Amino acid sequence: MNAPGQVAPQEFEGALLSLRGHRLRPELRLEEVPPPTRIAPYALALTGEVNPTGDPDDFLGNGRFVVLYDPEGQEAWNGNFRVIVMARARLEDELGADAMLGEVGWSWLTDALSTEEAGYHSLSGTVTRVLSETFGGLELRGGEVEIEVRASWTPTSNDLAPHLRAWALLTCQAAGLPPIPDNVAPLNRRR
Repeated sequence: MNAPGQVAPQEFEGALLSLRGHRLRPELRLEEVPPPTRIAPYALALTGEVNPTGDPDDFLGNGRFVVLYDPEGQEAWNGNFRVIVMARARLEDELGADAMLGEVGWSWLTDALSTEEAGYHSLSGTVTRVLSETFGGLELRGGEVEIEVRASWTPTSNDLAPHLRAWALLTCQAAGLPPIPDNVAPLNRRR
């Protein structure tokens, strides 16, 4: 979470506090994991797994949400904070050949940032499609198509809650979960 032997600055601690207590979709299970250590003096990393039941057979996708903080700022960031996200999910085979898949994946991210009113600048990233073909003993399993959205941006405020919610929305959308209308609570699927 912070550089060894250092007390985290109040600005970073306040930003981390803004990430607590949010109600995200129940299908998205979060876990704090060790953050990267060489990019910035202070960091936080979360992983998320989209799985409606917790059963490994119901796994739909996953992602990672990282907050970097450098009290002296970094020129490439144009600020002191940087948010880095990744969302990955398996898609239906016919989507793998869609020429617009990259643009669609990127629009999921920008729409999520807009929906959650997450102020940002210096946005960059990639959308990757992975087409896997199987051979030999794996032929029974069949091929797979995956999409992976990776992006980073500089938030315009220290309130990182909208950024966390935007990443959660992106991750769930990539995993194929339908949007939930405002003022509607999602119900867990039963087997």
